Amino acid sequence: MNNLPPISFDMQLECNNSPENSQIGDKIKPDFIELIQEEVERLTEQPEESIDSNNLLTVKTANAWIKQAKIRPTPKMLFNEFWSESELCILFADTNLGKSILAVQICESIAKGIPIHGFKLGASPQAVLYVDFELSEKQFEVRYSINFEGHFTFSENFHRAEINPEATNFEPYACFEDYLYRSFEKSLIETGAKVLIIDNLTYLKSETEKAKSALPLMKQLKALKSKFLLSILCLAHTPKRDLSKPITRNDLQGSKMLINFCDSSFAIGESFWDKNIRYFKQIKSRNTEVIFDCENVCICQIAKPGNFLQFEFMGFGTEREHLKQPTDKDKEVLIGKIKELNQHGRSLREIGAELGISHMKVSRILKDCT
Repeated sequence: MNNLPPISFDMQLECNNSPENSQIGDKIKPDFIELIQEEVERLTEQPEESIDSNNLLTVKTANAWIKQAKIRPTPKMLFNEFWSESELCILFADTNLGKSILAVQICESIAKGIPIHGFKLGASPQAVLYVDFELSEKQFEVRYSINFEGHFTFSENFHRAEINPEATNFEPYACFEDYLYRSFEKSLIETGAKVLIIDNLTYLKSETEKAKSALPLMKQLKALKSKFLLSILCLAHTPKRDLSKPITRNDLQGSKMLINFCDSSFAIGESFWDKNIRYFKQIKSRNTEVIFDCENVCICQIAKPGNFLQFEFMGFGTEREHLKQPTDKDKEVLIGKIKELNQHGRSLREIGAELGISHMKVSRILKDCT
């Protein structure tokens, strides 16, 4: 297109000046010529940056990246500052603290375009795909009905998926994980969903605690996010932890690769003083500042007003208000357990994992006892 022959406007002028076209030509000549000139300039203009499709890296000037970013929409909140559009987010918590309950509540909120009470939603109503590796259809049903009757009516934008037990032909794929990701892609295309929630992360890789498994997992999720312009929320577990300590990124079960490569992360904690109370805490954020830290956690409780199991917003507070306060007796018990496990030949890390404390703390206690 850069070697276009020069366009002669004389022929066009002659045509426009013919007797039958004289009146029309007088009206369209200036506009037509200007239009042709603009089109020639557009076709012959060189792009600011050339992209080599054979190169793994896309290289542009910093200004070119900013120019490209300016025309893209600003990410909107999907669940307060905890999770926004175009983010790969990880929600983690201990077992039975309500991760799945919150995930379904977020799905329905986004699908209807109605924010959860006490939380912000900036996105418009849209299709959501919730991949449920945790509950059976009957377990899901009982949560959103009254004794299996009077069922809650979800938005038609809310799509739920679970593993098809009859799909056993993995032959075209190298492994189960490849088959699973191809199924993700097919389901996203069928539903048109731009929001994907996976419950939970451990189903995707059996050894997420190892960097060699965690890194490919995060690469696959990021590739999926980029290919379909997705917003992804993955649910994950925490190992046994010390309930007297604040939740940190180290409490996410598995390799630190998971938390390092996600865009955002938040956790659900349980109040030591009231087992019905939960709190939400931001762990990582790239697009916003961390609003909900240990000095400003969201306090909620799990309730079922009617046929919808959900979190009810109660207010804000500090994390320390909900942490266990260790007594002298607790410390003596902990020291006794550490000594016993050490005598049985357990490593510092094994002792720490079993007791919900860091291996560094185990080391300090053993040194103090010698």
